[in-house]
Amino acid sequence: MDARRRFTIGIDFGTLSGRAILVDVATGEEAATAVYEYENGVIDEVLPVGGPPLPPDFALQDPADYVRTVERTIPELLRTSGARPEQVVGVGIDFTSCTMLPARADGTPLCFLPEFRPNPHAWVKLWKHHAAQDHANRLNAIARRRGEPWLPRYGGKISSEWFFPKVWQILEEAPEVYAAADRLLEAADWVVWHLTGHETRNSTTAGYKAIWSKREGFPSRDFFAALDPRLADVVDQKMSRRILPQGSLAGGLRAEVAERIGLLPGTAVAVGNVDAHVAVPATTVVSPHKMVMVMGTSICHMVLDREEHMVEGMCGVVEDGILPGLFGYEAGQSAVGDIFAWYVEQGIPAEYQEQARRRGIGPHELLEEKASRLKPGESGLLALDWWNGNRSVLVDVDLTGMMVGMTLATRPEEIYRALIEGTAFGTRLIMDAFERHGVPIEEVVACGGLPDRNRLLMQIYADVTGREFRVARSSNTSALGSAMFAAVAAGAARGGYDDIVTAAARMAGVRDQVYRPDAESHRIYTELYREYQLLHDYFGRGANDVMKRLKALRARYRASTVRAC
Repeated sequence: MDARRRFTIGIDFGTLSGRAILVDVATGEEAATAVYEYENGVIDEVLPVGGPPLPPDFALQDPADYVRTVERTIPELLRTSGARPEQVVGVGIDFTSCTMLPARADGTPLCFLPEFRPNPHAWVKLWKHHAAQDHANRLNAIARRRGEPWLPRYGGKISSEWFFPKVWQILEEAPEVYAAADRLLEAADWVVWHLTGHETRNSTTAGYKAIWSKREGFPSRDFFAALDPRLADVVDQKMSRRILPQGSLAGGLRAEVAERIGLLPGTAVAVGNVDAHVAVPATTVVSPHKMVMVMGTSICHMVLDREEHMVEGMCGVVEDGILPGLFGYEAGQSAVGDIFAWYVEQGIPAEYQEQARRRGIGPHELLEEKASRLKPGESGLLALDWWNGNRSVLVDVDLTGMMVGMTLATRPEEIYRALIEGTAFGTRLIMDAFERHGVPIEEVVACGGLPDRNRLLMQIYADVTGREFRVARSSNTSALGSAMFAAVAAGAARGGYDDIVTAAARMAGVRDQVYRPDAESHRIYTELYREYQLLHDYFGRGANDVMKRLKALRARYRASTVRAC
């Protein structure tokens, strides 16, 4: 290997695994990739240490999996690429968010301590931990009653996926954990702390998930006291007001970690970031009115603008939240790839599994092939895409999935296609909300796992929205974005870049492939979209709360089962 080459490492901490890539700083070429599947995955049934079943809607993780990700992937990158430690000039990470944990003042997660290990609230609360939704509802009601000026920046309400509902749940349900937690912080910031030896908070998770802005800071002490007097000083007691922007140097790699992973002590470590947001420059997008869709287990919809607009149901608009000098908008769908995975695991008959096995292909490929022979509207089915709640525009995790139109003649591939179409209608609704509130969308670039794996899905999205979809060059855009910000943290003097726009020009790219809408398909899908909107508003805006009543009944039953254990 040419000794003059310089590399950065990006690590994308996902829901089920951590993916690391070694990237050539000059070209963006991915010299090596390594993946670590979390040992404990998503903890949603019982803690790894045993004990009673977890309450409904808990979704936890083990921070030890994050340490193992670092310690197993980075040595593998160096081994498979042949790169030497001195050639690596920086490390950057990103995370699903809000994923947060309580820790001691020295950074030790409470779940590592024997006295707290059996307590679920001492573990990491994953982004899709929805058990704090009641706290989110109460927080929103208090914020509206007080006329909190920050609430419109989050589409009018926040959900259990945000930081402070999870904090409030810890306080109310496990006050001993809250009292013992010297620090409450995002997992992204905790991993950076582990790498560098000192705590650093990043502006992306703070801005989008913890109600922080660079002009106003956090909400007032009076607001937190209105939630609970014990929360009045939560920011100053258990968090930090020192917030650093993306691409900032968090510090150098501490010697103990460097020795274990094979890098040089002092290697630049960038502040943490969010997986969706960090992907934007990795798709070449560094200017306004281009939507980046990070398409995987869920979808995040990211848009840049020079002005701040209040958009219904957006996850947030944050100044400098994605790129410096611009307002970054986020919206999203809580489940997309997860829905298709659920259906393949739980819904298709043994006959289809056997067909796929005989042909040497996966069940997803078989369903995609069969579903691609169907025309828009042919199945007579229509789905609402709320299998994991609704993130945008309704911001309601208590909504659930729905399929209309099934008969005794309905085939598995028809259901599969209707599920894809339902998620595409959800994306069109989000795009319409942005444009209705003054944020135009002139181009769309897709990235993530789904564009690589499912051509039918991409064509349906183009047909439903009536827009062209381009696809990012990298299959690992979040990890690439983290590697790009690592290059910025290192700086030009150490072999990186002095700003993210320059880094994007050299390290990012898109493919020649473009998905273009078919006019007739778009016409039919527009008819179906109107039906989708009717169902969306009827079940999602309070006309019929049957989904919530059923979910509440299920929760009562599960709670009684837990008490019986």
